[in-house]
Amino acid sequence: MPLRLATALLAFAFFAPSAQAQSDPTRLARGTFREYLELLSLPNDSVAPADIQKNVEWLERAFQKRGFTTKQLANAGKPMLYAEWPKKAPGAKTVLFYMHLDGQPVVPSEWSQKSPWQPVVKKKNAAGAWEAVNTDLLFADKLDPDLRVFARSSSDDKGPIMMFLAAFDGLKEARLDPVINVKVLLDSEEEKGSPSIPAVVKANRDLLAADAIVIHDGPRHASERPTLVFGNRGNSRVTLTVYGPKQPLHSGHYGNYVPNPAIRLARLIASMKDDQGRVTIPGYYDKVKLSDTEKKILADTGDDEAAIRRRTGIKTAELVGETYQEALQYPSLNVRGMAAASVGDKASNIIPHQAIAELDLRTVPEAPPEYLFGLVQKHVEQQGYHLVKGEPTDADRAAYDKLATLTMGSAGRASRTPLESPLGKWAYDALVKASPGTNPVRIRMMGGSVPTDSLVEILGAPFVIVPLVNGDNNQHTFDENMRVGHYVEGVRTAIGLLRTPYQ
Repeated sequence: MPLRLATALLAFAFFAPSAQAQSDPTRLARGTFREYLELLSLPNDSVAPADIQKNVEWLERAFQKRGFTTKQLANAGKPMLYAEWPKKAPGAKTVLFYMHLDGQPVVPSEWSQKSPWQPVVKKKNAAGAWEAVNTDLLFADKLDPDLRVFARSSSDDKGPIMMFLAAFDGLKEARLDPVINVKVLLDSEEEKGSPSIPAVVKANRDLLAADAIVIHDGPRHASERPTLVFGNRGNSRVTLTVYGPKQPLHSGHYGNYVPNPAIRLARLIASMKDDQGRVTIPGYYDKVKLSDTEKKILADTGDDEAAIRRRTGIKTAELVGETYQEALQYPSLNVRGMAAASVGDKASNIIPHQAIAELDLRTVPEAPPEYLFGLVQKHVEQQGYHLVKGEPTDADRAAYDKLATLTMGSAGRASRTPLESPLGKWAYDALVKASPGTNPVRIRMMGGSVPTDSLVEILGAPFVIVPLVNGDNNQHTFDENMRVGHYVEGVRTAIGLLRTPYQ
């Protein structure tokens, strides 16, 4: 029998009924719930290095318990955790699994429980409201998949970490090993934008070297079908300041005489987009070319766009793309904040001396930060503005009618893996194998930003995002939760990835 066929049959055997009876994902999930609840009781906001250290030490023990070798990667008191499965699969590719152990800040008073760090098991009552139930229900012989665990990081991202560990418990029970070589990196500052990822990855490039990267983060598609995400937009922050008089002026004395920078800024921003929401800056979308095959995959995602409009409270969507998914394939220009003097009780009868707009430019691989910033800069100048660096001088004011500064702050780059790449095919096959009869959702590129640019650029490896948690998990806000049924499915998905040969 050819080696490849034998390997494929062995991988399939792990999902056969007899093997499932030995390593049932429901039982594996139930076997990790006590650890999961204990991990959730550890505060993990990265503003507190001591808390991060406790999480790292707890997780290091959990990985070592399963047989991993581990190393804490130094990071200014907030180490990242590296783990590696020591038994190598001869001739197999190496996959780096990326997750994060830190969580969003909390406002305890907003939560519908005593503390975000005291996990509570809940279920909807007859009236459709969440109510606390006995934690012992997590360990019942017949596990209710609609139970939910409420706590900070229950879904983002401690849930996926525990699903991954549960999968290794299953492999041990079945006396099997992964058919890929496995490395793990747990980020300690992802919720702060992963500012330390570039330095840590560069310092440990050889240790983290891999053929591919799998990221377990974010929610599954709204349809709750198994989901693969092949890319993400980057995020570049840009500040635009339009200058008016040298200091605020009395609007009665100078109105109708001194130009108001707030009105000029509003006109300038309005010149950047039309009434249908499309960016009017020449060349902004030109580099994105979608094939008919790609458009079909985007349409097959199956988003309920009427429901999206109801949920967001809009009647009509912007017309950048024909569908929601298609719109996300293009770079965007968003006004994230504007300021000029004050409003409300603090408002004064003045002409402000300046008006400021904060923009975020969502980038795509074809249109990186520098390219989009250059287009915006050219557009501002074409509207008659002379750009200065910092506060204009008296000479600037005497020489130019319209003065502004335009500066680029953080510049996150977009990344994307081809859907039909070897990595894409492997991940898709693994999800199909793990959930027979399902049609996984393939998302060419999601709108949000994750630190893939640093991982991909430094390690030179392609990536795919495999979300595992329920879409309505309330991540980044109060009452974050993890649906137990998704936890079980996540264990099954992790086993599928570990037991599917990657060629």
